[in-house]
Amino acid sequence: MIFKKFAALAAASLMLAAGSAQADGLVGIAMPTKSSARWISDGDSMVKQLKAAGYDTILQYAEDDIPNQVAQIENMITRGVNVLVIAAIDGTTLSNALENAHYADIPVIAYDRLIRDSDYVSYYATFDNFKVGVEQATSLVDGLKERFPDAKPWNVELFGGSPDDNNAYFFYNGAMSVLQPLIDDGSIDVVSGQEGMDKVGTLRWDGAVAQARMDNLLSAYYTDKHVNGVLSPYDGLSIGILSSLKGVGYGSGDTPMPIVTGQDAEIPSIKSIIAGEQYSTVFKDTRELAGVAVNMVNALMQGKEPEINDTTTYDNGKKVVPAYLLEPKLVDKSNWKELVVDSGYHDASNFQ
Repeated sequence: MIFKKFAALAAASLMLAAGSAQADGLVGIAMPTKSSARWISDGDSMVKQLKAAGYDTILQYAEDDIPNQVAQIENMITRGVNVLVIAAIDGTTLSNALENAHYADIPVIAYDRLIRDSDYVSYYATFDNFKVGVEQATSLVDGLKERFPDAKPWNVELFGGSPDDNNAYFFYNGAMSVLQPLIDDGSIDVVSGQEGMDKVGTLRWDGAVAQARMDNLLSAYYTDKHVNGVLSPYDGLSIGILSSLKGVGYGSGDTPMPIVTGQDAEIPSIKSIIAGEQYSTVFKDTRELAGVAVNMVNALMQGKEPEINDTTTYDNGKKVVPAYLLEPKLVDKSNWKELVVDSGYHDASNFQ
């Protein structure tokens, strides 16, 4: 019965693909949400590059609703896509959908976020996410030395990404590889004592949740102390954290703004960096990442092995997924224009 079910599915898929796809093939792109500008950029860049390469596309956003993303992927399988590119909301929830893709002979490229607990993830396109965390923490320490040279121990609070996103652990571990020695030698004091992803994680990367937690930290631990720095792994969290800090007077009068990091070079955070509020962000050029995914699609369509540069790092619980890693770039007040405007990533009119 199972074989007949999937044989029928495959036959239906072929007929649908013949009627709906261009000759070169149909690519399904499953993105997590439009609430972050970077995912919109990812989707647009991939569609543009895939169409230029001669492929038709199905691009869908699940708005951080896991059952919705599963249903979208199942629909793409039924419509006969030749390859799936998936940026998962929760990398542990797609096992059944990926098994269906396997039986329909559809390779799966995990995009930016690793898909866990499945044998059927073919390749992984991402940035060096451990290095993202290293860059964030290094920038945090550099900023502390610059702005608070005589304040040791520096009072720092830690924020993590969403616990259901595998990348969040790489960001946090990369950052702690820099910060932990300074915590151990007394240079940094995590005043709240809150360390580890189980305590500092921020579900769904929600800026409002980060802002509320920062409010609580300030009222519980900083009535007679000053925050010197906040490790934030994502711009959407950073803006919420900054709002909380400004709400109690940081960045005004004689109370300097703490050093606050970020990621994704989103427009509100670049504006905040220009204004001297957020200290830095990590730029991951989604056009380059989309290009890696498109190159993988091209190779798979031609029956070739995609180019990879990492075969050891990303164990998804079932297998080590072959990956291509791109290099992240740190953005601060000194280089934001060169990296995000002169490169064409953001239009200069956004910052006038």
